[in-house]
Amino acid sequence: MRVIIVGAGEVGYQIAKFLTYEGVDVVIIDRDGSKLRRISEELDIATIEAEGSDPSAFKEAGADNADLLLAVTNSDETNMIACLLGKAMFNIKRKIARIRNPDYFFNKELLGKANLDIDPAINPELEAAEAVSRLIESPFASEIIEFEKGKIKVIGFKIPQDSPITGKKLKSIKTFLKRDFIIGIIERDENVIVPSGEDILNEGDIVYIPVRKEEVEEVAQSLGVPAKPAKKIMILGGGRIGYYIASKMENRADIKIIEKDPERCKFLSKHLGKSLVLHGDGADKQLLLEENISNMDTYIACSNNDELNIMASLLAKKLGAKKVIALVNRTDYVPLAHNLGIQSVLSPRLITAGIILRYVRKGEVLSLTAIAENKAEIIEVVVNKTSSLIGKTLKEGIFPKNSILGAIIRDDRIIIPSGEDFIKEKDKLIIFALKDSIKEVEKLLT
Repeated sequence: MRVIIVGAGEVGYQIAKFLTYEGVDVVIIDRDGSKLRRISEELDIATIEAEGSDPSAFKEAGADNADLLLAVTNSDETNMIACLLGKAMFNIKRKIARIRNPDYFFNKELLGKANLDIDPAINPELEAAEAVSRLIESPFASEIIEFEKGKIKVIGFKIPQDSPITGKKLKSIKTFLKRDFIIGIIERDENVIVPSGEDILNEGDIVYIPVRKEEVEEVAQSLGVPAKPAKKIMILGGGRIGYYIASKMENRADIKIIEKDPERCKFLSKHLGKSLVLHGDGADKQLLLEENISNMDTYIACSNNDELNIMASLLAKKLGAKKVIALVNRTDYVPLAHNLGIQSVLSPRLITAGIILRYVRKGEVLSLTAIAENKAEIIEVVVNKTSSLIGKTLKEGIFPKNSILGAIIRDDRIIIPSGEDFIKEKDKLIIFALKDSIKEVEKLLT
């Protein structure tokens, strides 16, 4: 497979890093030579210093034989022109673009097959807002990924000191909870593992578990963590992400948005129905105290300044906010923010890269999410008729080391599997896998 990436920023870099690990033939185009030099020094891929809309650069990149074009610069217009170029001059079959401007993103005719033929367009701010909204609804979680239209959720959460599962072996938890239960991934300090029954859970571990939608609250209570959705929410930053979050949640919770730009405050007041818009500094200690930060179920820092988001989240936590969520674009800040004690840290750029990745996996991949600082993936796939998994039971050890089957979706049933469960054609599987096992998992599916 040959993939051309237009844009060598953080999103382009992360995607290129993923793809080269998979052995995909990648060429990256960008006009910024310093960004290309960084990539050349770290990754074994071809780079071309040129505008993303330059036909000669596309030709040099081998666009005539490209399978996929990814346009992920910071300019929507450049991304759209690159996709138009890929369609009109080089007949590249699939074109994916990052489109942030809502006027473009929601114009389905413009992006549709008859015109730009972008499939799909990805809006990082919208995706980040959706991710934050899921966390608001399940406050104990640090990350939530939904599958099968939300019927099953993979929930990542940090084990508290007083949890009844702290210090217990995994094989004993199922008996303790009296239900089907699987932990797909354990993130412990810098290590990420696919656990076995003999592994012991420690305080502070971040674990990822698949849970049926209707059982989320019950499972949370069994694990000793709070489950009720947030009802009082404060948002730092009224940009696109803050606005999208408030729009989605204001009918279900009391929302306060703190925004420094007076013109943006006017926009928010005009377009939001129930949210309270405050002109001020969301990291101002006195303002937070005046607005009763200690009564907030959730504080969300989603300004355009990563450092401000981290520092404001730490301040809000110190002042009594029950949960803090920080959005950071620089991916190297994600582990730093986690280590400082921020419960949930999301990167719109990593979310975007994860969405794009599903289109380069082998097999019938429905969705893919990178977790645990990109050291592991959760893959949702359909079992096709050629898969070697068909008819096999889990006790046969059919999945490679460092991977585990978390759930089977069969017709309308969600199965949290045990050793006796077997796999059928057309089953949908949710698989947890570390990076080193991805290729072996792919072989089983094709």
